[in-house]
Amino acid sequence: MATITAEQLVATIDELALVRRPVMVHASLRSFGRPVEGGADAIVDALLSRGCTVLVPSFTEPQFGVIPPTTMRPARNGIDYATLPDKTAARPETAASYTVDCGVINAGMGALPARLLARGATRRGRHPLNSFAAVGPQAAELVVAQTPTDVYGPVRTLADRNGAILLLGVELNRMTALHLAEQQSGRQLPIRWARTADRRVIMVETGSCSEGFPRLEPWLRPLARTARVGGSRWSVYPAKETLAAAVAAMTADQSVTHCADADCLACRDSVAGGPVGSVSLG
Repeated sequence: MATITAEQLVATIDELALVRRPVMVHASLRSFGRPVEGGADAIVDALLSRGCTVLVPSFTEPQFGVIPPTTMRPARNGIDYATLPDKTAARPETAASYTVDCGVINAGMGALPARLLARGATRRGRHPLNSFAAVGPQAAELVVAQTPTDVYGPVRTLADRNGAILLLGVELNRMTALHLAEQQSGRQLPIRWARTADRRVIMVETGSCSEGFPRLEPWLRPLARTARVGGSRWSVYPAKETLAAAVAAMTADQSVTHCADADCLACRDSVAGGPVGSVSLG
């Protein structure tokens, strides 16, 4: 079986006009249909060779999330508090504290974020549950924008710097940047909980359900440039214009991002505007 070569990757990066731009990448290696020489590292290397900065989500919510204290549970937050304690989260007194050099990442993030995070030159954001990591010429500027109280700062900076969002064999339900569009359309982002280094429990904003994001396709399709590498369909979206189009669609009809599950609590509360009540971040 023929493999996907570095030359093919670089040629496609050039075709899609990504040279020297910051690029937020979401990738499925399986989508190529055959092996990529060098695996996920080869994709990162190809982008870096063309002067790109590579930005990825490097989330750690199960690993560093904690069960919320009873006094820190805002309403309309996409959670049925009656089901707590949540076995996927630790109790506050035993929870570990996130650090940018912990090396931990959700397995569900995929091979490319895991390999990027393993690089010595990688910069990582300070959000304890939904960090972003970046490598390349603009990595520091992208990542410094993220704090525990500003989860999508790197996405805003990406848009401000003529950045792009690159989907490699995945659909819009993997486009993390659209959570920033939710916020910009007037929604309060869902609240989750983590422990600081000094053992305090804090509330931080995270993303909601993204399974309804493909319903934004009619608004975003005109912005996309596409190419194929093997069996993988690459779609590139300009970050600034994509956010603006998504915000316009949600502002006109908040229900447009509701997923196919009519009973999805996360979607119901997000579409209604997000958490209400006492919300004091970080």
